[in-house]
Amino acid sequence: MLRRSERNLDNIPVGPLGIIALDGCQEMGAMVNDYITQWRKEEDSVFKDNMLFHGYDKESFLVDAKVPRFGSGEAKGIIGESVRGKDVYLLVDVCNYSLTYSMTGHVNHMSPDDHYQNLKRIIAAIGGKARRISVIMPFLYEGRQHKRSTRESLDCALALQELVRMGVDNIITFDAHDPRVQNAIPLHGFETVRPTYQFVKGLLETYDDLVIDSDHMMAISPDEGATERAIYMASVLNIDMGMFYKRRDYSRIVDGRNPIIAHEFLGTSVEGKDVIILDDMISSGDSILDVARQLKQRKAKRIFAAATFGLFTNGLDKFDQAYEEGLITGILTTNLIYQSPELLSKPYYINCDMSKYMALMIDTLNHDSSINSILNPNDRIQHCVDEYNQKHNR
Repeated sequence: MLRRSERNLDNIPVGPLGIIALDGCQEMGAMVNDYITQWRKEEDSVFKDNMLFHGYDKESFLVDAKVPRFGSGEAKGIIGESVRGKDVYLLVDVCNYSLTYSMTGHVNHMSPDDHYQNLKRIIAAIGGKARRISVIMPFLYEGRQHKRSTRESLDCALALQELVRMGVDNIITFDAHDPRVQNAIPLHGFETVRPTYQFVKGLLETYDDLVIDSDHMMAISPDEGATERAIYMASVLNIDMGMFYKRRDYSRIVDGRNPIIAHEFLGTSVEGKDVIILDDMISSGDSILDVARQLKQRKAKRIFAAATFGLFTNGLDKFDQAYEEGLITGILTTNLIYQSPELLSKPYYINCDMSKYMALMIDTLNHDSSINSILNPNDRIQHCVDEYNQKHNR
């Protein structure tokens, strides 16, 4: 992991730091806050009394904010302390379905729309008083609706434009389904971060018998959209890469899209090799498991699935069965979105913690410094692999 001391933090902070973790993102917000408070306490106290660094070292940077609801289901955003002149970072998890609210006596689970509205309510409560507002939205709201192929709405583009109109300066997301959505706000900050380093680290810390070379391992893209992810993983680990493409039935539409007939494979032989399937999300999991079956038919050794977001919209039963059948060896996803206790208890699940990574970005941006070294994990991955090979005498 990139250490805080390795970055250039000579710049004066944009303003006193404030972190607002919206409902559903408090656990991540608390971990991020703990890292930053610890780092700033450990620093030299040379500039602690400098007026330009007012509020630099605090017990907590978390800002008291809440969104209470009326009996009708309507809500309002409330901030319990002043944010005037602060550099505010709002953390929101639009995928946290575990939260509920009451509407006319009925219990409703919060949808991505509800979380997005709460985000806007808190921005509205800030009322333009903050020095700068940055939104950290790991799963980009409506990011899957990134292009128009018929008469349909472009929800992601509309949401991004709405946020910047409300005064948001920077939007930070992770592994956007299609980064080109940033074209909707070309004059504002938009960063999409990939957790490739955390995936590599998670694999190496869990398994001690991996051989990382082109004869023993491959990176696999489950479809044409994820090809770039697999190419990067293959390049940085110096292994081979393969891809599947979806053959669809364009004569009919099921659930708003053309159904997939088959996954066709392009690439060298996977026989006897460990393979890593890379994607931005696991939704129902049907595509990942279909790809895994085809790889097993081609005599792949172990199959690992790595996705930034584990949605598991149809439950975990099919993954349990795949694990018991030896189809899947391990599944890696991050804690950027809600993880159910059931998921965390699974023997095949590997949790990739992103809290320190997020804290590094917030701390660096507060100093108005470049985050390029954080966004490019190549050196850290190489160092991690070298340490692993030395430890296991490879």
